[in-house]
Amino acid sequence: MTSEAKTHFGWICTQVQGMIAEYKFHDARKWRFDFYHPPTKTAFEFEGIGSVKSRHTSIKGYTNDCEKYNEAQKMGIKVFRFTALNIHQLADYLPKERDIF
Repeated sequence: MTSEAKTHFGWICTQVQGMIAEYKFHDARKWRFDFYHPPTKTAFEFEGIGSVKSRHTSIKGYTNDCEKYNEAQKMGIKVFRFTALNIHQLADYLPKERDIF
C-alpha cells in the first residue's frame, strides 16, 4: 500500500502548477522536500512509515525529521505531512489557483 500511496501522492502534487519535486531547501544540509510550491512557501512530505525498517520510526530518524521541519518553520515554510492512511486529505491542503495569483 505504501508504494502505491506514494505514487498517488506524487501524481496529485504534480497536478499543481509551479510544484517542484525533490526540492533542496537548505544550503548547509542536504534536506529536500518531496514537493515544494515556492509561490505559497508550502512543502508536502510523504512519510513512508509503512515498513519496519523505515528511518522515520527510529529515534535518530525521527529526530532528524524534527530538525528538518523546525528549520523549515524558521524559514517561513509551511510543511504538510502525509502517510498512506491520510493521503486522502492531501487535496484539502494543496494550493488553489486563488492562493497563487
